Amino acid sequence: MNGTETFVYTKYVLHRTKFSILLLLQVPAIILSLLIFIFFAKNPTIRQAPHNRALIILLIVNFMQLSLTLPLNLHFYSQGYVSPATPTYCTWWTFIEFTFYVTSEYLMATISVQRHMLVFNSHVLNIRWMRITFHHVPLLFCLTYPMLFYFFVIILYPCDGSQWDYTNNLCGFADCYLVSNKVLGTLDWCINNGLPMLVNAFANLLLVVRVVHQKRRQHRPVTWKQQRRMTIQLFCISSLYLMAWSPCLIVGVVQILGNPTFLAEVQTDYFLDMIYIVCLFLPWICVGLLPELQKWMRVLFGCGPRRNIIGTITQIGTKM
Repeated sequence: MNGTETFVYTKYVLHRTKFSILLLLQVPAIILSLLIFIFFAKNPTIRQAPHNRALIILLIVNFMQLSLTLPLNLHFYSQGYVSPATPTYCTWWTFIEFTFYVTSEYLMATISVQRHMLVFNSHVLNIRWMRITFHHVPLLFCLTYPMLFYFFVIILYPCDGSQWDYTNNLCGFADCYLVSNKVLGTLDWCINNGLPMLVNAFANLLLVVRVVHQKRRQHRPVTWKQQRRMTIQLFCISSLYLMAWSPCLIVGVVQILGNPTFLAEVQTDYFLDMIYIVCLFLPWICVGLLPELQKWMRVLFGCGPRRNIIGTITQIGTKM
């Protein structure tokens, strides 16, 4: 084979491999997500716990990524090209994908900050105006801001549609504001992607330090058991985000700072696809960190302890 044929064949193998891996991980992730939703629906006390409310919203956004946007990526990798190859399709595809990306990131950063309040100052949530201001409003912002931002910079941004690359995933990430407006593209990359990850990392590191310091100062093992669980839960989920996003964010920063070709092919073929790790593995982490959910699933699938039914047996006989 000549160079062109080798390149095409390599791309074909890479796309088929990605398709197989993503599909293999998507199906159990969707099933687990549905089971988690059923569990929360059947257990209102657990569902209404303050530290679970934001997690449920995050899981809903994650489920929408699994069921709405990931199939579009699977379709591309199965075909090897964007279909339908139209500017309208690419515009709405990137709008939906980017919106879910940033919504998920902002939710994770907000949860990381709010967890400090839940662990150390949970009494403030008993005050209605503080609960609305510091809990509900930030979550509402996470759900509305990304949608509004990308509606203006993707849907309403003036563009002729000739910049799209129909041979690459997400049409080559070639939205007009990214291609023609470097200032807006840099702000989007730094504020909408980099900033939530920095807040996420710093908030989790600070939370661990505060928990260890507070536990040494106040010896209350019963009280700190729940707080320790919340801290471990947040740390594990945040680590998943940092592991998935850090490679592409670091490469993106280097490219923005003056070396636009730095690891460009690796970024496109591998690092950007690592973002899917979040939506594919988040349900698994939630199952592993919720003991009540594990017990419910064991009973559901007949793996839990069976109850012994004790009753009175009445023997009826006839006298001879």
